Amino acid sequence: MPTNLNPISQTSAIILPATGTYSKVAAAVPFGMYTGSGDFLSGATTQVPYIYKKLGGDVVDIELTPGNVYASYEEAVLEYSYIINLHQSKNSLSTFLGETTGTFDHKGELKTGPESRNLKFPRFTIGYSMRVGDGGAAAAGFGGTTPQYSASFSTATNKQDYDLQEIIQSASASGVDDAGTAVPYASQVNGKRITVTRVFYKSPRVMWRFYGYYGGIGVVGNGSTYGQFADDSTFEIVPTWQNKLQAMMYEDSLQTRTSNYSYEIIDNKLRLFPTPSNWGGEDARRIWVKFYVDNESTWSPTTYSGSVDGINNMNTLPFDNIPYKNINSIGKQWIRKYSLALCKEMLGQIRGKFTTLPIPGESVTLNHSELLSQAKEEQQNLKDKLREMLKEMEYPALAKSDQEVTDAATNVLKVSPLGIYVG
Repeated sequence: MPTNLNPISQTSAIILPATGTYSKVAAAVPFGMYTGSGDFLSGATTQVPYIYKKLGGDVVDIELTPGNVYASYEEAVLEYSYIINLHQSKNSLSTFLGETTGTFDHKGELKTGPESRNLKFPRFTIGYSMRVGDGGAAAAGFGGTTPQYSASFSTATNKQDYDLQEIIQSASASGVDDAGTAVPYASQVNGKRITVTRVFYKSPRVMWRFYGYYGGIGVVGNGSTYGQFADDSTFEIVPTWQNKLQAMMYEDSLQTRTSNYSYEIIDNKLRLFPTPSNWGGEDARRIWVKFYVDNESTWSPTTYSGSVDGINNMNTLPFDNIPYKNINSIGKQWIRKYSLALCKEMLGQIRGKFTTLPIPGESVTLNHSELLSQAKEEQQNLKDKLREMLKEMEYPALAKSDQEVTDAATNVLKVSPLGIYVG
């Protein structure tokens, strides 16, 4: 409505209406991200009188159109969704690594792939912990879900280097090893890279004469502190922990004293030290290896690069814009305030086109610089406060807070009197 000001404003006399229609909102927003949401359209129309009152539209002219307000409201919702999704990315990226990602349209909306992953809590479950630890467990030989296989081959006299990838791949293709024995990993390699975890070999018999269990030096009786006790009495007398220590000693002795080979493995190529000779018979010349097949990578004789398909960084997370219906009252109030700051910025840009306006007898000075300064400061403060609050709500921070609550409750219980039970 026109106002009676002195001097009379010579700027546009557009006064923001108190209402709007869904069709006008849908036509005015530049991205059209939420035009399918009645809640968003309703929120945009009610934002108009809020902006109108906050900027003093019932006292002075406001050089904005309802379309400007609708656009600022959409931008505020998108900015809120952006910050929230960044927060959720930090929380969930490690959990979602390797999982299915999605495809997005030019508006940033998820078209294919898991829906609303940014609204789900990636709870740290036993299943996830097992998935994370499976690779390490398999490599260390402690289990896991990755099948491990055993293979063997005979060394050749005066041959020091052996290509394990080639040996095992050939046996997998033929179904038998170099001794004609069927292998359990037949047709399992198929050009994929293998990872060797252990190497086993048999020491020469001459070593067992001096250091084996039945030799004169390293016999069980000589390596123990049983004294004069008979074998049938040591079970009751000797503590269990001593048996454990003895077992560790015997195993270490076999690995150190009776070993006739040392080795190194580089790119699945085995080098034996010293170079094998023809002593010891077939058993002494045979080498056993424990390995698993890397199903994620193809073997190359020169290069190797393991990778995981799917989610690998923040960009491939299947996060779409937060649906407006899922934004609670806290988020909507932030959106209203941020939209107001955006409208101040737009109004400042419009008024900055003319620093002063001449009127009969004097001139009117516009407050564009003040509006721009306020707008930038308010926008930054709103974003900083939101990020600060979200940082306090990251999952590690929540876990720490829960620990503090638990510790405090425990300390309270320490000084609480115990119940008296009569029975």
